[in-house]
Amino acid sequence: MGEGEPAQPSNSSWPPSKNGSDAQATLAANLTFSSYYQHSSPVAAMFIVAYVLIFLLCMVGNTLVCFIVLKNRHMRTVTNMFILNLAISDLLVGIFCMPTTLVDNLITGWPFDNATCKMSGLVQGMSVSASVFTLVAIAVERFRCIVHPFREKLTLRKALVTIAVIWALALLIMCPSAITLTVTREEHHFMVDARNRSYPLYSCWEAWPEKGMRKVYTAVHMLVMVALFFTLSWLPLWALLLLIDYGQLSEPQLHLVTAYAFPFAPWLAFFNSSANPIIYGYFNENFRRALNRPTGAGGGCPAWALHTTVCRP
Repeated sequence: MGEGEPAQPSNSSWPPSKNGSDAQATLAANLTFSSYYQHSSPVAAMFIVAYVLIFLLCMVGNTLVCFIVLKNRHMRTVTNMFILNLAISDLLVGIFCMPTTLVDNLITGWPFDNATCKMSGLVQGMSVSASVFTLVAIAVERFRCIVHPFREKLTLRKALVTIAVIWALALLIMCPSAITLTVTREEHHFMVDARNRSYPLYSCWEAWPEKGMRKVYTAVHMLVMVALFFTLSWLPLWALLLLIDYGQLSEPQLHLVTAYAFPFAPWLAFFNSSANPIIYGYFNENFRRALNRPTGAGGGCPAWALHTTVCRP
């Protein structure tokens, strides 16, 4: 089996061993067996329901935001372009990250291939970074309009260029993580299912040339993400990563963290992607107005009213 391929069941309930009872005893002493499923059925069902709920909320809310902005011409303002970009980044999180994260937290080890490992980490990191930079752009644009109302306003073309720069920066930030992410097989460690069949154990992790490099990257990345906006949503996840890197946890402590804390921490982070359409969509008067009128060039408004306060974007 090649490195990074999904785990396949072996032909017997015990991995191959050397001939002779002494060799078998020595090999058995060095082997570690883990349950194929990390949680009991009730706990797994709770995680599945929680993830499905935020996945549906993320898909419906962000898709609705995209539909409103793209179908109503008068909604294509600079601010709304940034909100559209925010919705797209949150959709990417929902599509590419939520399902794989859920499965990874239900099954011991990494059940997908090397490409999925890299893509999931890259898309999640880029989407989070793009969301942060987009929120900063929205704040800066609003600040300019309020504090300097008579200065030249940001044009739609410049807003699109800014969005392109945002994604370029997001890619640049996540390149080190994407390059080092890889799937490797854990030697002398196997998973065992309910039928006593053994599976090789694979892990998706950042294989840095030196351990200190990962610590530095995790600390600089956390500070950038947390300091800008995502303190409430992303702090638990980054705190757990720092705890694993610096905490020198014992095996029982590490098991408790990975089995119970890690499934909740990404869920809380993903919840932010589901809540953004509510925060930047529902509480925005223009979005509420667009939901209650037919789509089209004038958004359902008569020509005489397009430049009045009744239909003003």
